[in-house]
Amino acid sequence: MDDQQLLRYSRHLLLDEIDVDGQEKLIHSHVLVIGAGGLGSAAAPYLAAAGIGHITLIDHDTVELTNLQRQIMHTEGSIGESKVASGKDFLQRLNSDIQIETIQSKANATLLDDLLPSVDIVLDCTDNFSTRHLINAACVRHRVPLVSGSALKFDGQLSVFDPRNSSSPCYACIFSPEEKFEEVSCASMGIYSPLVGIIGAMQAAQALQVLIGFGEPLVGRMLLWNGQTTQIDEIRISRNPDCLVCGSTH
Repeated sequence: MDDQQLLRYSRHLLLDEIDVDGQEKLIHSHVLVIGAGGLGSAAAPYLAAAGIGHITLIDHDTVELTNLQRQIMHTEGSIGESKVASGKDFLQRLNSDIQIETIQSKANATLLDDLLPSVDIVLDCTDNFSTRHLINAACVRHRVPLVSGSALKFDGQLSVFDPRNSSSPCYACIFSPEEKFEEVSCASMGIYSPLVGIIGAMQAAQALQVLIGFGEPLVGRMLLWNGQTTQIDEIRISRNPDCLVCGSTH
């Protein structure tokens, strides 16, 4: 790190769990953030501020007025602009010293297979089961850690799936790809504005923990946050040996 970086990240360097070595890991990390909406708008800025050297942002959508209630990377002036372009502008102004790559596209298996070999961790900030399953399967194939978050109405969920860990479950261990879940969205169900900020920020925090290697990330655990009661619950989750994605027979 140069003198400017030492000053910028000095509050991290004071933490024994991070220090210079940990900050260097962040500077040399490549993080893939899939989704530049509510969750991504909270997660990506903290990753940029923390000094992640290379962030790739994927989203196919454009900014709408209804997004501005919660998607804080975007402003009134961004309406009609692609979310990845608006997000890049925000992140680059936050930290001009990092590389921001954008892809205006829906996540698909081919795209993820091209990207994941060079990625250190993936943040799933999407809002539907089919895309989450696609991302999970790609992370299992390429043995890349996945931080998965979701938020709807007043309820949020968060977990970390690490295929490098033989005891870690994957997303499909909990929600089988064969089950038919009703797709619901913020547009039809509503969402509490700060909820995506809370879950997205925790996604960033989990990613930093995994990249640096301190503390106990949410591997084998799922955190549940209730925005009405401010109650946090945690459930233990185990790897399913018969999982269609990571099970021993697959």
